[in-house]
Amino acid sequence: MLPVLVVHGGAGTIPKELAEMYSEGVRVAVRAGFAILQEGRSAMDAVVEAVTLLENNPVYNAGCGSVLNEHGNVEMDALVMDGRTLANGAVSAVRRIANAAQLARLVMEKTSHVCLTGEGASKFARAMGVPEVPEESLITDRYRKRWEEKLAPGANPVESQTGSKGTVGAVAVDSEGNVACATSTGGIQNKMEGRVGDSACVGSGGYADNRVGAVSPTGDGEAIMTVTLSRLILFHMEQGKSAQEASDEALAYMWEKAQGLGGVVVVDPRGGWAARFNDMQMVWAAAQGQQLHYGLYRGEDFIQPLQDPDSAGTQDHHQH
Repeated sequence: MLPVLVVHGGAGTIPKELAEMYSEGVRVAVRAGFAILQEGRSAMDAVVEAVTLLENNPVYNAGCGSVLNEHGNVEMDALVMDGRTLANGAVSAVRRIANAAQLARLVMEKTSHVCLTGEGASKFARAMGVPEVPEESLITDRYRKRWEEKLAPGANPVESQTGSKGTVGAVAVDSEGNVACATSTGGIQNKMEGRVGDSACVGSGGYADNRVGAVSPTGDGEAIMTVTLSRLILFHMEQGKSAQEASDEALAYMWEKAQGLGGVVVVDPRGGWAARFNDMQMVWAAAQGQQLHYGLYRGEDFIQPLQDPDSAGTQDHHQH
């Protein structure tokens, strides 16, 4: 059943008028990443490619389209991990970078560290020849408006922090059975300056180990960190649970212990996969064999031929 790639574009409540754009974006990303796997390239190449496309799509809360912090700036977190060696790299609270996941990969490959933050990450990016982009190029009108609403007299500060939890992520198994994950986010709307969420934290915002599988989550970052969600799911899989069972159990625990909502994409080294969530919605897509699967609401698993992007998806209530 190898190779396989599963991506998510965030959990939460997606405005009806944007649902089709959210869904189309993850299908485009999963096709591009899966093409890399079909060429025999690595799971790491595939997840970074898929996440890069999602970061470049202004619909998602990562890269261009990130939410704004309390000062109206974009600060992004990202993580990548290679299940073959357990090598991993991350960046947190990084600014003026188009593709945080690519920078996280450079941290993994070019330094002896796991995570670089803020200005240090920016200096490293410059040293690596990663171009700085103007802050404005990352900000969409939608989030600029949201941020301005927050400044209005009488705005509820807690309410203004909710909203998009549209972290993006991907997990893959390549044709050699290696797994990898990548996660990237703009964080929480109107977050405090310097707030770092789960997406930069290994074991929480992602984990990959060839012996067990790979996970990339989305949702309430503080809750995900509290239960180290990604590693928790893999722990359940080590105990013999399927990717789906492990995901459901860990998400239920996260709700019970930390009132956290979110979702995950998961693969195991044999090509089993899951896209599970306890939030209202999670936009996801998966590619395996000749088929592309995708969904938005719980219980959805639309299937279309991988080769034919224009064919209508057929409803299939088969749950993974």
